[in-house]
Amino acid sequence: MKNNAYKMLSLFKTKYPKSVTWFRLKKHCAIVDRHLNPNEEIRFCMAGQLDDNALSFFNTGVLVITNERLIVAQNRLLIGYKFSSVTPDLYNDLQVDAGLIWGTLTIDTIKEKIYISNLDKSSLPEIETQVTMFMQEAKKKYKGHTEK
Repeated sequence: MKNNAYKMLSLFKTKYPKSVTWFRLKKHCAIVDRHLNPNEEIRFCMAGQLDDNALSFFNTGVLVITNERLIVAQNRLLIGYKFSSVTPDLYNDLQVDAGLIWGTLTIDTIKEKIYISNLDKSSLPEIETQVTMFMQEAKKKYKGHTEK
């Protein structure tokens, strides 16, 4: 059975309606579904603006936590799409910045920083918990796997 990221994202949107995420959500989620591995399952899905500019409203993308990795996907307006996969060995740190209405999430990896802004301020604790819990669990498994 193929995962449906859009169904998961709809739950996030219903729970946190103040997040700025109205632009092409089904197309962004279709990219995630297309790139899932055969045994990969979606655990959490959320959307926001894929930059650190609080005034950005037209750069929507999705962040998905699966049982194997973090996925960031964005369908470009004219041609193509953007897809990033963050495996536990590439993950460094997570930073959460809360403002008056919205917040920003910064995922620091070995290669880059991924920014997701204009998130409903009340969603920040849940997002942080989901990412942190997944990475702590995954890094333990990954560390044990590489030592053998």
